Amino acid sequence: MADTNARATTEERLGRITFRAWRRGFRELDLVLGPFVEQVGPTLGETDLDDFEHLLSHDDDHRIYAWIIGTEPTPDAYETPLMVRIRDFMRAHVAHAVAEGIG
Repeated sequence: MADTNARATTEERLGRITFRAWRRGFRELDLVLGPFVEQVGPTLGETDLDDFEHLLSHDDDHRIYAWIIGTEPTPDAYETPLMVRIRDFMRAHVAHAVAEGIG
């Protein structure tokens, strides 16, 4: 029963993260974080989910995007293994989208 409750809680948490990732208000960031959490989110552990929620709590979407694309240095508090995964996803996702004729 505890395992079922933990799974439901993680699924609910991931649902909230997914909602927030897709609705940042800055479309370019939405198109990185939304697909990332949909594709990679179910594999994330508790630490990564904590880091994702911390990232989503930052209120400057343009700055987050700059950290992801590397045009601004990422503060230590946000330079996590999750950020590395998001950057890797960004490169693969954008390359794939461009190859498909988007952008």
